[in-house]
Amino acid sequence: MAGSGRLTTHVLDTMHGTPAAGMRFDLIHAHGDHTHHLKSGVTNADGRSDEPLLDAAQFQPGTYELVFAVAEYFGKLGVGGATPFLDFVPIRFTLAEDAHYHVPLLVSPYAYSTYRGS
Repeated sequence: MAGSGRLTTHVLDTMHGTPAAGMRFDLIHAHGDHTHHLKSGVTNADGRSDEPLLDAAQFQPGTYELVFAVAEYFGKLGVGGATPFLDFVPIRFTLAEDAHYHVPLLVSPYAYSTYRGS
């Protein structure tokens, strides 16, 4: 029987004070030195994925990485110049229990932060 674990994300553009609509991302499962690409997506108008990145049926404890295409996103907005400071922003984290994990990204062309949300 599947548990109730799931994984979601939300990206906020702190430069403009808006959700980061249209940002590409990849979800990777990491096994020591090896990685396995699970899915790619693009954030919707609210800066979220349209569905959970991992739902209860797909959820497994382990180490994962979300990689966000920050330079591409800001480049489409005409921000960041020819040589952007941030290119891809990787966030590596561990899912240790069967629970809801929310991994938000707050990002500008020059800085970012994340935390475990609810």
